[in-house]
Amino acid sequence: VITRPEMEIGRYHWMYRSSRPHRYHHVPALRGNISPLGIQGCFECCIKCLGGVPYASLVATILCFSGVALFCGCGHVALTGTVSILEQHFSTTTSDHALLSEVIQLMQYVIYGIASFFFLYGIILLAEGFYTTSAVKELHGEFKTTACGRCISGMFVFLTYVLGVAWLGVFGFSAVPVFMFYNIWSTCEVIKSLQTNVTVPGDQICVDIRQYGIIPWNAVPGKACGPTLENICNTNEFYMSYHLFIVACAGAGATVIALIHFLMILSSNWAYLKDASKMQAYQDIKAKEEQELQDIQSRSKEQLNSYT
Repeated sequence: VITRPEMEIGRYHWMYRSSRPHRYHHVPALRGNISPLGIQGCFECCIKCLGGVPYASLVATILCFSGVALFCGCGHVALTGTVSILEQHFSTTTSDHALLSEVIQLMQYVIYGIASFFFLYGIILLAEGFYTTSAVKELHGEFKTTACGRCISGMFVFLTYVLGVAWLGVFGFSAVPVFMFYNIWSTCEVIKSLQTNVTVPGDQICVDIRQYGIIPWNAVPGKACGPTLENICNTNEFYMSYHLFIVACAGAGATVIALIHFLMILSSNWAYLKDASKMQAYQDIKAKEEQELQDIQSRSKEQLNSYT
């Protein structure tokens, strides 16, 4: 709605176009948070700032942090419980599972590195999402894209693609202990169901961990049968490790989804920067041509004035 002061200013400029421009003071706001001259209030500024948030990158960052936290935290505790189960029930000799203990310890250190790297990488991708959205361009004015900026954006696309493929492998690898623990748990359920049937003894049902290749074949005892296996399934280490491996596998899957989401966002941002660079080159050429045209017009006016 055009207010009365604006109508007066417009009428003045229409009547005195060639006159010397004057300065006008802003008229105080009549109602709400918007002044008659279109000055935005606090509410409108907050809405505009919220419009500058890259919500897609924010959702992907939260999903990535959650997935990595679940995988690293639950995987670390589950690996510790797995070593405890092996030492107590399947490999009583320390030398038999010494190599496995070293591998698990190395994997735990790798988990620390993964957590630290993805915490930093997620923040970088979120910052990249902030600075490549059109909303930020409207908030902070026009910005010029450079070849270095486009190269960095393309590098993020390539790195995220590589990490996504790597996490697909991590997701598949994290499903292996879930499969192993599920086989042990299902065997225990079979033993419980056979307790009412006296014709089939439960001592004949066993689980041999040596067949999975995690401990050597000469490990003692290497397997558990009947009530011994059922007691293993009822321990807190087995119960916690089994469910923590399931959660860690779900966290790895969530991280894969987050990286795919990031890959789509980064590809879109890279295309936006590429189009913005072309538009920038077009605007530079257009401004140069307009400047040359103004120079020609000014020279022609000077020549005409010299003749007259």
